[in-house]
Amino acid sequence: MELAPLLLLLFAFTLAIFLGFELIAKVPSQLHTPLMSGSNAISGITIVGALLALNVGESPAAKWLGFAAVVLATINVVGGYLVTDRMLAMFKKKDHSGKGEPKA
Repeated sequence: MELAPLLLLLFAFTLAIFLGFELIAKVPSQLHTPLMSGSNAISGITIVGALLALNVGESPAAKWLGFAAVVLATINVVGGYLVTDRMLAMFKKKDHSGKGEPKA
């Protein structure tokens, strides 16, 4: 592999990191939940790509790498939805009227 394509890929990766950090840092707190939900839906596409990679792989190493990609993508999507659910629960109004308490 030539050095120039590798450096170009590393440059694009580094630029994506800085751009992503700056973008997320400037998002108001009211928009974090919709942004998380949208990114979780997009991350679901990663599972489809990982399944395709698992199916295409011919060597045992490719199969294991595809399996690891499916597992990690699934953890990412499920964890993202759990975080989104927890964030949405923070915005629900709490019942302070006393009606929500269990009877003794």
